[in-house]
Amino acid sequence: MQKLSTYKDLADAYARLKPLMRLREESAQGEITKRELLVCGGTGCQSSRSQELLNNLTAAIKGAGLEDTVTAHITGCFGFCEKGPIVKVFPDDVFYVEVQPDDAKEIVEEHLKKNNLVSRLLYHDPAHAGRTLARQHDMDFYKKQERIALLHCGLINPELIDEYIAAEGYLGLAQCLEKMTPADVVAEIKASGLRGRGGGGFPTGIKWEVAAAQPGPVKYVVCNADEGDPGAFMDRSILEGDPHGIVEGMAIAGYAIGATHGYVYIRAEYPLAIARLQRAVDQAKEVGLLGKNILGSGFDFDLELKYGAGAFVCGEETALLRSIEGGRGEPTSKPPFPAQKGLWGKPTIINNVETLVNVPKILNRGAKWYYSFGSEKSKGTKVFALAGKINNVGLVEVPLGISLHEIIYEIGGGIKDGKQFKAVQTGGPSGGCIPASQIDAKIDYEALTAMGSMMGSGGMIVMDEDNCMVDIAKFYLDFTMEESCGKCTPCRVGNKRLYEMLTDITEGRGTMETLDKLQNLAQVIKDTALCGLGQTAPNPVLSTLKHFHDEYVAHVKDRRCPAGVCTALLDYFITDACIGCGLCKRDCPVSCITGEKREHHSIDTTRCIKCGACANKCPVKAIVRK
Repeated sequence: MQKLSTYKDLADAYARLKPLMRLREESAQGEITKRELLVCGGTGCQSSRSQELLNNLTAAIKGAGLEDTVTAHITGCFGFCEKGPIVKVFPDDVFYVEVQPDDAKEIVEEHLKKNNLVSRLLYHDPAHAGRTLARQHDMDFYKKQERIALLHCGLINPELIDEYIAAEGYLGLAQCLEKMTPADVVAEIKASGLRGRGGGGFPTGIKWEVAAAQPGPVKYVVCNADEGDPGAFMDRSILEGDPHGIVEGMAIAGYAIGATHGYVYIRAEYPLAIARLQRAVDQAKEVGLLGKNILGSGFDFDLELKYGAGAFVCGEETALLRSIEGGRGEPTSKPPFPAQKGLWGKPTIINNVETLVNVPKILNRGAKWYYSFGSEKSKGTKVFALAGKINNVGLVEVPLGISLHEIIYEIGGGIKDGKQFKAVQTGGPSGGCIPASQIDAKIDYEALTAMGSMMGSGGMIVMDEDNCMVDIAKFYLDFTMEESCGKCTPCRVGNKRLYEMLTDITEGRGTMETLDKLQNLAQVIKDTALCGLGQTAPNPVLSTLKHFHDEYVAHVKDRRCPAGVCTALLDYFITDACIGCGLCKRDCPVSCITGEKREHHSIDTTRCIKCGACANKCPVKAIVRK
């Protein structure tokens, strides 16, 4: 593409490139003469050999002599990770799931040459007696989704700037530079109701307004791409599937507050996201959409990537800034806030990936359009990484205000193996656990806080009857304890003491007094820790104490784990179903099982180390733990 020097140049490029999207925006009508195959190129599908699949499709297309009428290339995450790798055929609107490299030839021979669908690769809906669905939008997983942040993921090739421009890319930035003042841009973002998608939900427009009002010629825009929550992959998928959306969002933010330089703080463990984002930055510079005098407007903006070393605390904005500066990733007291005094002492706005990728869409379609989605106080949509004991694991984007029931049972397809839903943990390690009794609760910032949890960056871990909530609290506290920077005593020492008390409870040493101390200390840490990591670290403890108090009591009074998870509180027994095969006895590492061949065996529970090897070997499932 030639360099774009003016607003008209970009408008002309868009008009010229828009036909690239035509096959993907219109369903097939009449005879199909040209097709496109989009292959999911996200990390999840690539780990399942989607790149090899793409190579095989390309070779099969060429071998069939169809290269003039069929193209195949990568795209971003479709979201339905449970069913990847995914191939979508346009304009047929056919959605193939769990496609393996060896399936490429069959797709070409049957679908592309003979117009016969490969039925075994279509989605078979378990919720409706395995009915076969060919169209993505007929699947329950997608029906209630509203893709705004994920709009381009699964639609464009993330490595080609031409395709991003063809999908209205950089038109939002161009409109700002051509028709709006910086104050107009800030006002539009405020009017949209967009709130920070990285945790606390602070209004984005107000943050920008504060930074814009600060004096001085040097200001910064920072994208927080340091996604570190266990089970979270929202930002990574956006970075891999729509990197130009981040570049454009940051440039718009820079124009709005008067900044000329930006940094993307991204964890080094995201190699694919880094490669695609750096490619997007380089392409934007080549065509004149980053750098000096963008589109002839007089506005200068450039950005660069800074790599994080995987420290969870660097997701906290002041710790992130210290890391960019080359210092130790530790938080500082606020105020002053970064919008007043941030990177190298200059006004700095920090927004996460999902927040920034929404910005170009708002500028393209208007604040009123975005404001029409969501609940009364939480506008727009939210991307969640749906994981855990759920049938449809994946990435979902839903309007705020949707109920937990809709997400878990309609989009998520319910609980695996027909088990009973027990709880859902939102907000990552800093969030809380919401019980089944609140399954009909609406999901927005205020509602989650009221339930003792938080939105966080969007992790959503579903748990069933086999999960022990005391053990879950211990798991998350172990993570935050290890990730604490150690700067303040409540977090450094307090969380260690909480973890020790939880260990006592799960190993049979806890008392009712332990529960009282656990509650009191958790509240003290929440009230006194320096930064958001420490202040929210006790949330899993407090929420499980509130909603699952009976499980804690069972652990300390009855010395029993109702879910059968806490090993120290369990004993293994051999039931009357034993056939005397001797496999358990042979595999016991401490020789605590006795019994003769074809006779009932027994376990000496005083010597048993509770490793579970016997239960795993038993062919008739005669060994139980309780």
